[in-house]
Amino acid sequence: MLYAVLCYNSEDVVCAWSKDQDDKVMADLAVVEKKYADQGRLGPVARLMPTTSATTVRKGAGETFVLDGPFAETKEQFLGFFIVDVETLDEAIEFARELSVANPGTGAYEIRPLRIFKPGGGAN
Repeated sequence: MLYAVLCYNSEDVVCAWSKDQDDKVMADLAVVEKKYADQGRLGPVARLMPTTSATTVRKGAGETFVLDGPFAETKEQFLGFFIVDVETLDEAIEFARELSVANPGTGAYEIRPLRIFKPGGGAN
């Protein structure tokens, strides 16, 4: 069984880290990752860039709106995510619009650039 482990922390704190502090955290995480990767139990790992880099496509009644920032409402549940490899933010927005058409009701799709710092291992 696979589990998604979503990491939360204060963005104000994390974004205030010096490069040395950030490098140390990444090195410490790499130790844990290596342990699970060596056991073939680690899947893809990605780090979300700050919420200031987020774009949200919100579906209203019959139309979509593009907003700068992470504007999902707290009563909305984080249901899952897609990773799409496209050239531009506009292409990612178009992908999100297509998803909004495919899904019934209203909701939001937050688009956040990813920085892959370690490709996945052998988890099934």
